Amino acid sequence: MRRLPALATAVLTASALLTAGTAHAASPPFPASVFRATHNSYSGNVDGAKNSLAHQLDHGVRFLELDVHDNGYATSHDYAIGHDSPGNLVDHGGGNPASNDLRDWLTVVNTWSAQHPAAAPIVVMLDLKDDLTDNPSFAAGNLTALNQELESVFGARLLRAQDYPAAQPEVDALRGRVLPLLSGDGGSRTEYKRDVGYHPAVALNGRGQVVEVHDSGAGALWYWTGTYGPDGRVTWLRHGKYDSGQTPAVALNDNGDLVEVHQSQGASTLWYHAGKLGADGEITWQASHQYDNGVLPTVAFTDATHLREIHQSQSGSQNWAWNGVLAGPTVSWTGNAKTSEARFAKATATSAGRTVSVWTGADGPTSAQTLRADTDRAGGDRIRYRQVAFDEFQQGDSAELQQGALFYGAPATESAFITSARQAGKLVRGWDFDSVSQATTPLANYPATNHPYDAWYQNLLAQAGAVE
Repeated sequence: MRRLPALATAVLTASALLTAGTAHAASPPFPASVFRATHNSYSGNVDGAKNSLAHQLDHGVRFLELDVHDNGYATSHDYAIGHDSPGNLVDHGGGNPASNDLRDWLTVVNTWSAQHPAAAPIVVMLDLKDDLTDNPSFAAGNLTALNQELESVFGARLLRAQDYPAAQPEVDALRGRVLPLLSGDGGSRTEYKRDVGYHPAVALNGRGQVVEVHDSGAGALWYWTGTYGPDGRVTWLRHGKYDSGQTPAVALNDNGDLVEVHQSQGASTLWYHAGKLGADGEITWQASHQYDNGVLPTVAFTDATHLREIHQSQSGSQNWAWNGVLAGPTVSWTGNAKTSEARFAKATATSAGRTVSVWTGADGPTSAQTLRADTDRAGGDRIRYRQVAFDEFQQGDSAELQQGALFYGAPATESAFITSARQAGKLVRGWDFDSVSQATTPLANYPATNHPYDAWYQNLLAQAGAVE
């Protein structure tokens, strides 16, 4: 047998020992770790002593807070940074963006992260200062638009909440990643996790495109669009308000043409919309037109351009039918007559061997009006925004927001809440952490301070083994 020289043997032995040592040197679990964090990170030295976002990241901060407003979205096509209003307490110096546009501030974080791929995961918390649920569409800046902005800025670096490992990962497994977190307005955070409605109806075409419509119970009509995926679940893409009324139904052909019918709110007039479903999931709606009187309308395509509509009389149980031809933005209706046919099963749609059904029902602590969807391969999913961002549970929030929450938050003075959440294995933020006397055992994962460079903070975080 050929012998290795003594020096080579020594080198290989040392290498083996080093490799073995590395294999056993596991990094701490993510929820058990402590990270430097700042409060109102955008305010730099205008409020506190934090300097720019890049400076904070350079000095080990791994949790950044950006306060977000949406009221100017229709004009700027972006959200705005600021405390009480856009631009309020914003520090534009030191390399921070000159604008208040959220995208510019997120880009700073993304650029830094790209340059430091070995850095511990960065949490970017968006503190929603406005109610995003009153934005009626993607174009108006609803939560779908926020999802898209996060994904377009961070790309592959983004760790979406829906992709977070079921088994708690180690910090090293998340290095180079950015985790978005929603805080602030409770109504927006709740709607992000679930939607509610009445009288849901669904359409499905041969391409796997899905359109769901429902009423709010108070006169508004809303839609969701999605796609039936390879895993047999529906991914919901766009959401918006399209009219007023109740008991809607919808039909969709393979070209993405759709016809929606509904009853007027509190009356018995029947109306329809034509529309076009785009590849991005957005619907271009045409104007509504009255076509009859009655209640509980249903509709279906019989081929690419022909339709059948069946509804019930407003004065009895008799059903009536129309035949329709879709031509561009309108439908030509003919042949109105009584019928013994049943109304279409508007809550279930089948096409190309796939089936989607929609219904309402509680999911744990959620309302009985929570919108749900079944397919031929999966059941009980919520109809909701894609879970791109994590949703923070704060002291005093509802059980809906606590359900499944990984991130918890409270003022740094709420030591009992912080301690209890930490002991439960949650990732906990304590904000306005500006005194060593506010330290808990265990320490909050993210003690969010206004003075990250003070000696007391640096010493405390070093003693806690803060991860960078």
